[in-house]
Amino acid sequence: MTSSRRAASISIEGAAVQLSEIATPAALIDEARMTRNIARMQERMGALGVRLRPHVKTPKCIEVARLQEAAGADGITVSTLKEAEQFFAAGFADVLYAVAILPAKLDRVLALRRRGCRLTIIVDSIIAAQAVAAKGRQENHKLDVMIEIDCDGHRSGVDAESDLLIEIGRALGDGASLKGVMTHAGSSYELDTPAALRALAEQERSRAVRAAERLRAAGLTCPEVSVGSTPTALSCASAAGVTEVRAGVYVFFDLVMLNVGVCGLDELALSVLTTVIGHQPDKGWAIVDAGWMAMSRDRGTQRQRTDYRYGMVCDAALNPIDDLLLSGTNQEHGIVSRRDGLADHDLANHDIARRLPIGTQLRILPNHACATGAQFADYHVLTRAGGVQIWRRFSGW
Repeated sequence: MTSSRRAASISIEGAAVQLSEIATPAALIDEARMTRNIARMQERMGALGVRLRPHVKTPKCIEVARLQEAAGADGITVSTLKEAEQFFAAGFADVLYAVAILPAKLDRVLALRRRGCRLTIIVDSIIAAQAVAAKGRQENHKLDVMIEIDCDGHRSGVDAESDLLIEIGRALGDGASLKGVMTHAGSSYELDTPAALRALAEQERSRAVRAAERLRAAGLTCPEVSVGSTPTALSCASAAGVTEVRAGVYVFFDLVMLNVGVCGLDELALSVLTTVIGHQPDKGWAIVDAGWMAMSRDRGTQRQRTDYRYGMVCDAALNPIDDLLLSGTNQEHGIVSRRDGLADHDLANHDIARRLPIGTQLRILPNHACATGAQFADYHVLTRAGGVQIWRRFSGW
């Protein structure tokens, strides 16, 4: 498939414009795709009978979170206290901060809670639990806490069968309120078959439920069981014993999720608009203005069944150009070349400069939507009505 040299026609506030009028590189959201993704996950959680608490770290955008809330999401998950502060200021009061709390950040946590934010924090060590409990007693304010469970050896957390689990629960004592347990099956990103995903989803569920059962048997309260990753949320056969599911990247999906097998190409809602700025004909390269500062350095597909290098190349209408990839990046330069590594001059009728003349608009689908989104201060949202809206995105900690 060859790219179209004609820019797609869109409108901003009713005025007809061209994609070429948007300064590149720019992060584009296909609103129709995103809305379908939101509905798909919400319907899935409804069928399972659990609450969906979306992880807003992927878009970090108030408008996106409001669409998730309107679809039925209940509460949000954040990865930074800045996210908690920004979303609370926008009216999102039920917040889970899903990174083990650093004692030095407890003053910020307390400030949010005293303003009315129902902020829950997590711990996975005796030291952190003791610090939280001491702060609660000192401030006469019981903090809501969940204990993180390690369900797959991927990252943080406590083994569901360990003595440490009970010790942490008891260490919270009267200085905090043990709200429950939470876990994240991050190793799901390494899988790519339905059977393997279902098995990991059941492992995630069963280990979190087992941790909760052990805490209750020890005389400790544990009302909530929170699990989640996008692949396991879309693959689990049962949510028995689970009260809520957290997932984030589903809102946009990306090439990693495509390789995992939980979405189709037509569900990828985030792309980077870029422009061809030059050529290296002898190398078979077109040079674009989206380098790693736009796409990020994430190479998440490198160890998957299909390596997309730094992104899949599409035309301005988001039709994939099957034989091309964003094969390399510098800070502000991207290299588009053939997937098979051959220079265009090696094959008749495949001249890169002819196919992609300077000024050609392309859209690159990213490996990792979270990392690519983080490169931008705002999104250009291609609305279902045919216009464009600018939605702010924030960053920082």
